[in-house]
Amino acid sequence: MRVIFTCGGTAGHVNPALALAGYMREKDPSAEILFVGAERGLERDLIAHTDYPFRTVNISSFHRSFKPKELRHNLVSVKNLLGAKRQANAILDEFRPDLIVGTGGYASYPIVRYGAEAGIPAAVHESNIVPGLTTRQLEPYAARILVGFEDCRAHYRDPGKVVVTGTPVRGDFFARTKREAKRALGVDDGRPLLVSFWGSLGAGHMNGMMADFLALESAHEPFHHVHGVGSLSWDAMRRELAARGVDLAAHPALDVREYIYNMADVMRAADLVLARAGASTLAELTALGVPAILVPSPNVTNHHQEKNANLLGSHGAALVLAEEGLDGKRLFTAAANILHDSEKQAEMAKNMASLGVRDATERIYDTVMSLAR
Repeated sequence: MRVIFTCGGTAGHVNPALALAGYMREKDPSAEILFVGAERGLERDLIAHTDYPFRTVNISSFHRSFKPKELRHNLVSVKNLLGAKRQANAILDEFRPDLIVGTGGYASYPIVRYGAEAGIPAAVHESNIVPGLTTRQLEPYAARILVGFEDCRAHYRDPGKVVVTGTPVRGDFFARTKREAKRALGVDDGRPLLVSFWGSLGAGHMNGMMADFLALESAHEPFHHVHGVGSLSWDAMRRELAARGVDLAAHPALDVREYIYNMADVMRAADLVLARAGASTLAELTALGVPAILVPSPNVTNHHQEKNANLLGSHGAALVLAEEGLDGKRLFTAAANILHDSEKQAEMAKNMASLGVRDATERIYDTVMSLAR
């Protein structure tokens, strides 16, 4: 079996492909796997930490703007797209795949499209609730569209192509029970655990709110709190806390870190999560059944995070708050209200779990292998 995975742009596109590729190797150690992405994309760095071969196509995104600078960018993108056809066909002719799996990002477009036109079965996995531009363009060429939730089906022209598989979540998220994870973290004294993060780099505006939030918590420490600041906001956060008279050494329940390296245990132990609404975060929350307060990023293309968050909100699994007009006090009050209401917390957890797919990798594998066979 020879398989091409093609993806790029964000870790949320690359990680599902890596999860599926690893599972394929477990099932068939002789499987030959090739990753294809953009020349300057994040995917190059992520795949470099694996032993998978990686090839590139020179392709770039399209910007939704009529400003002269953006129009010039789009003209370059058109030129790149024309050249990408030749590059994609050369890769397809050389590798001769039995199957193509695209997991999102504009880098996946040429391989999926031109591979499908050559008669190679192709599937596309879409992590977001509403399909992105690339997925919409590839729908006519893909034999199957793989999505995270049943609600996604309505957003496609041919719902019959759509298979609800979920989005893969790393297996170590389920290595411990919730009780075991709390014990491992030393937060098993009966107080609930709040977890918050706004991305690996952090978000300056949201971390400013979190400084006020942490200052309010420090008065009584009503719950344990692990907050991942992110590298760009780390120094600023320490200054902001000092300005508010918060000495973290005097408040052991407030665990403020630059980065949460043991995310699997932290998420498993969490009773409430404060986060953005990226597709990977939604997959983890639903698989674990953890209630959430979601503050979608207003800076994401096509308002994907708002649409992601609203799906969880409509099912009663999350409280969705807009970043505009939000402050640390309001965010603290919202979190405290949920953590001090066991019935509400249990209801949100149940609703969140009802949306989760723990065996997403296996479902995706079974679906794409049926195409190959």
